[in-house]
Amino acid sequence: MNFFSKLFTKENKESLDQGLSKTKDNFFGKLSKAIAGKDTVDEDVLDNLEEILIAGDVGVSTTIKVIKRIEERVARNKYVSTNELNSILKEEVAALVNENFKGGQISHFADDLPKKPFVIMVVGVNGVGKTTTIGKLAHQYKQAGKSVILGAADTFRAAAVDQLTIWADRVGVPIVSQGMGADPASVAFDTLSSGVSKNADVVIIDTAGRLHNKVNLMNELTKIKNVMKKVIPDAPHEVMLVLDGSTGQNAVEQCKQFTAATDVTALTVTKLDGTAKGGVVIGISDEFKIPVKYIGVGEKMTDLQVFNAPEFVDSLFSK
Repeated sequence: MNFFSKLFTKENKESLDQGLSKTKDNFFGKLSKAIAGKDTVDEDVLDNLEEILIAGDVGVSTTIKVIKRIEERVARNKYVSTNELNSILKEEVAALVNENFKGGQISHFADDLPKKPFVIMVVGVNGVGKTTTIGKLAHQYKQAGKSVILGAADTFRAAAVDQLTIWADRVGVPIVSQGMGADPASVAFDTLSSGVSKNADVVIIDTAGRLHNKVNLMNELTKIKNVMKKVIPDAPHEVMLVLDGSTGQNAVEQCKQFTAATDVTALTVTKLDGTAKGGVVIGISDEFKIPVKYIGVGEKMTDLQVFNAPEFVDSLFSK
């Protein structure tokens, strides 16, 4: 499809197809009913398609853009059969996703990173799969030949530190931890210092998923970032927000809260294999203009994939 596909393996594609199967089956089931008895794409078909996309958590504003694009295609071509609708839909969604794509995204975990160590600060509410994502991310980078250090700066919950320690042991990477109740900024400082001294390739910092309000969240994350800069002046290089794709519009609301509290630069959308709401990836990317960098499409370590927009759209809309 494009240069991304060169490193997108058959196994990646099979995992992606399987992970998006619930969303795909749900979409095509509804689409088949919407076009039953129709030969051409008319106003009724487009109205039904609009409802299907919104119900699939693509989002209202993004859905309107997609429908407008299809309307323009229908008007230009004068006649569009319902058999052509799916391929047109796929083309227009792919075009929209590509427009929202920002340069600099990696296409594979083995790609060269812009900084060394490359510092990723991970944010997100509890329960979205944040710790699991960090563990899988560490595994993928390690498998690609990169050295990784984890920092357990979610010190509000003992379970968070313990869970990240378990992942560090499982993956076989070092972790910096001071235990529950420690100052998160102090943990971040020690982790970056360790990353520099050990010449690590990647440093991943976990942060608290639950603070009392947006002001507290903003203050805590700002403090952590400011302390990081004492070790590495331009750190963090990435602020990654982890969202649970199965929550649909709740994920959109979480994105609003976190982007208001801090400068989010990348998104990871998890748990897409357990939901029919996979369309939320398209809507979030379009609404917030923040690149989706990783997606979770299964339980295995390798089921955290680098987001490949063309392949994602192909898996979602190909019969």
